[in-house]
Amino acid sequence: MFGIVALAGIGMPPAALAVDAAAIAHAGNGRGAAPCMACHGADGAGQAAADNPRLAGLDAAYLRKQLDDFASGTRSNPVMQPMATALSEDERHAMATYYSQLPLAMKPATALPAPDSAGAVLATRGDWSRGVPGCVQCHGPGGSGVGANFPPLAGQPASYIEAQLKAWQEGTRHNDPLQLMQHLSAALSAQDIESVAAWFAAQPVPVAETAP
Repeated sequence: MFGIVALAGIGMPPAALAVDAAAIAHAGNGRGAAPCMACHGADGAGQAAADNPRLAGLDAAYLRKQLDDFASGTRSNPVMQPMATALSEDERHAMATYYSQLPLAMKPATALPAPDSAGAVLATRGDWSRGVPGCVQCHGPGGSGVGANFPPLAGQPASYIEAQLKAWQEGTRHNDPLQLMQHLSAALSAQDIESVAAWFAAQPVPVAETAP
């Protein structure tokens, strides 16, 4: 039996075998990283009242980049920077994988803004007179997310989306590809930001179908 267990671990880095992402999410790592669930919820669905985003179901490479950026200081946040710094490289990788694989929690139905509302127009069509394309052109239909560079916006707390748009606008966040968000956010008014954030927050979170 010992031989079988030993063989099963061949080719896997020892640190990878030792990381228990679920334990870190629920109890921290004992070296300065607090339980992730304290801010992002036991199911990774986030906490809208505290502006804390959903992590469950996000792309693993995107999550890993954000953790690495927090750890390196490329992305600034007074809570997440010390948390990410307290995680080892293997732990950051494990946490990104863990949250990417968490099933998405169904959220209560929300009344959708009118299709011709300011937020809907900006999100789906943009405003080319200001050089602003529709957000869904990068973030996918309904803000469902596209790969590692364009995270889901659907169902994220409106306050979180607003905070990130303002951070890009003010230059306090600058870890976007090709500085796309910095340029786009500069063209948005405070009302634009509030409206488009509300539109995405109201969108249903896409749940992947499970095989029968």
